[in-house]
Amino acid sequence: MELILVLGLLAVISSLVLPTLIRDLEGSRLLVSSRQMRSLLELTRAKAQFEGKRYRLRIPGSDELDRMGTDRQPIVERTDDPLNPEEWTLVEEPWTLGEVFLEGVWCIQTRLGRPTVAKLRDPGPSMAEHVANMREEFDDNYPPVIFEPDGTAPWATFVVTRAPRDTTVEGLDDTIERIEVIMQGNTGMVWLQRPLYEEELNLFEENGWPIVLRKDFLDKRMLTEDDVLELPELEVSPQDGTVGP
Repeated sequence: MELILVLGLLAVISSLVLPTLIRDLEGSRLLVSSRQMRSLLELTRAKAQFEGKRYRLRIPGSDELDRMGTDRQPIVERTDDPLNPEEWTLVEEPWTLGEVFLEGVWCIQTRLGRPTVAKLRDPGPSMAEHVANMREEFDDNYPPVIFEPDGTAPWATFVVTRAPRDTTVEGLDDTIERIEVIMQGNTGMVWLQRPLYEEELNLFEENGWPIVLRKDFLDKRMLTEDDVLELPELEVSPQDGTVGP
């Protein structure tokens, strides 16, 4: 009887705890995947500088597979012949292998150019995206990010999400969980930032503030004017990626 009671209690506790644990594990995949994407960007830039070659990083299109046999993982390429700077070779070195985006996580969009309120509200192709697509045809949502031999690149934003794969860029709203991996091209600085809410965009626009935070910011609470002025003093928690004073 005691054994039955213990097993019964364990079953009840498991039924209460397991769903929360599973949700937490699934939720952490988005943050881990975003951090791994940041690491890949930093490593690709470092390789371009070290080898003095052009590298590019891109997300496979709808009709293309990555090295893992899926259509989710980033593809890294480089130009090995300086006389043919537009001839790209797939990089098959060990550092390009493995899953950047964990199960259920994918990149729904790549945006080139410095983030602005106008760009977010009217996500048409930027000049950088036109240049990236000048010689090759890429999906409008996935232009390549090219690193020059000196490490410079255009500003780039990778929108990483756990949304269903049939979700479209047009269907993104505040209810869809996602993280923006933003890279400042001229310095190589990369940070994780949650999308700004419409009310926050209005606040930034009214005050003429840039929406470039240059530090990890994943706090889901609504930003106020006082919060924005205090942003340089906020620190990121290494445990969950949230911020606090």
